[in-house]
Amino acid sequence: MSVPLEIRAAARHILCMREPSAKAAAAQALAQRLGSSPLNPRRDFALLAAIPGRPERPALVAPQQVPMRSPFTLVGRAALLHAIAHIEFNAINLALDAVWRFPGLPRSFYQDWVQVAAEEGLHFTLLNAHLASLGHCYGDFDAHNGLWDMAQRTAHHLAARMALVPRVLEARGLDVTPGLQAKFAQAGDTRAAEILAVILHDEIGHVAVGNRWYHWCCEREHLDPVMFSQRMADEHHAPPARPPINQAARLAAGFSPAELALMATPPIQRTKLMPGLV
Repeated sequence: MSVPLEIRAAARHILCMREPSAKAAAAQALAQRLGSSPLNPRRDFALLAAIPGRPERPALVAPQQVPMRSPFTLVGRAALLHAIAHIEFNAINLALDAVWRFPGLPRSFYQDWVQVAAEEGLHFTLLNAHLASLGHCYGDFDAHNGLWDMAQRTAHHLAARMALVPRVLEARGLDVTPGLQAKFAQAGDTRAAEILAVILHDEIGHVAVGNRWYHWCCEREHLDPVMFSQRMADEHHAPPARPPINQAARLAAGFSPAELALMATPPIQRTKLMPGLV
């Protein structure tokens, strides 16, 4: 079936694709025709059980069942790259889901998330190609479904989606990627380190998109951005930020110094600072 012309319908169609490389390529192609294709912000779509489309592999297991791997063995390096590729594949889905699921928003919202989906598609393609050079492909190792689980929990509230997916789960990549780069470089895998440099650069922009639209939602709904974000994190059991915190990257992505200070505050003290949460 051909991809629909209208941008939001096309995003929904691509989200349902099961083959990862085809999905990544289609997301990149969609971004290339953003300026020439119609975009209908007002259309409501029916829910589909096929969302998101996934391949039969990898097997999805509980997060604690995904083993930790060392980058200093070939299979360990491949498993780590596979874990990152799985995050990028899910990130394609998350960006496309934002495009079709939430109607009535400014055109720039949909354009932003189509562009994010395209860049996540590039990241997946780079990682999968490097996996192939190591004798593996996406699907060879077990993975978990944490990113999409959070998308499901926030499917009916845009502010909650923006608070928790780009600003909590995806922002964690800003913290851990420099350490992963160093490990791959130390293991002699300069190509992996180069790919992670591309990803880190782009992810600062993606988290900035999430921050921008989160604050837009908060202004529209008269929400306190810090309080609401923390309340959503508590309600939905989002993982707290933990060291190392990449302060420079998070500031570049739109986090305020006050938010970064709160991340460094132990939970008991945080409750005292924010009594409205209890």
